Amino acid sequence: MARTSPLHWVGVIFLFIAAILLLVTTISAPVIGDIAILKVTLTNKTDIRNSSVTFGTFGHCILDVPPIQTDQDLCFPKHIGYKPADIMSAVDGTPFSKATSDTVDGLTNAMILHPIACAVAFIAFALSCGAGVVGSLLGALVALLAWVLTLVVMAIDFSLFGVVKNHVNDHHVSHAYYSTGMWTILVAMVLLFFGMFIVLFTCFSARKGKKSRVHGHKTSHDTGMYNNGADYTTTTTRRTRKKRFGFI
Repeated sequence: MARTSPLHWVGVIFLFIAAILLLVTTISAPVIGDIAILKVTLTNKTDIRNSSVTFGTFGHCILDVPPIQTDQDLCFPKHIGYKPADIMSAVDGTPFSKATSDTVDGLTNAMILHPIACAVAFIAFALSCGAGVVGSLLGALVALLAWVLTLVVMAIDFSLFGVVKNHVNDHHVSHAYYSTGMWTILVAMVLLFFGMFIVLFTCFSARKGKKSRVHGHKTSHDTGMYNNGADYTTTTTRRTRKKRFGFI
């Protein structure tokens, strides 16, 4: 069965790791301020301060906020959809056209797909741990759905944060770069693809092996019946001949 195959469990582990990585992206700023999809290092760096803006799934944080002489982070309320372009315009004066700002802000609404993809990946992992071919097949199909969702939201992340990143860096005031949350979703997408493929492959391999065993059992049974019938016919013929010649 697929669930006892070592290769099958490799696929299951891939699905589990992918789900964990998607969870990391989901709980990025402002849930956990230090985890970001896009991070912008500001220019007020001193010996005791290095402020930055972290953008995540549901909002943003400003880390190491002045003027207090101790480490202080300011994370704003969580929202489905927020305004990265307006935030950077207010923080360091990065210029955005109205069309660009509206496009970037609108794309953040689609980031609700992060927790959805994460939940679907966990479901795929749980189903793949189930018994037999049916569990493996369902797990592979749900993993396919998780992969599609992850691919879509990753493309959205690269698109909207790529625009913000380019504008910030072109403004030559702050420095923006992709951070942990972007790379975790990228790796999760790759692992989901291979996990889905491995689970599906072992599913069909197990089904094919089961059919071969059943067919082999039937063939052996039919052969035995045939041989028994042949032995009976031979014995009957010998008895008829002996009777005909007076031996019985």
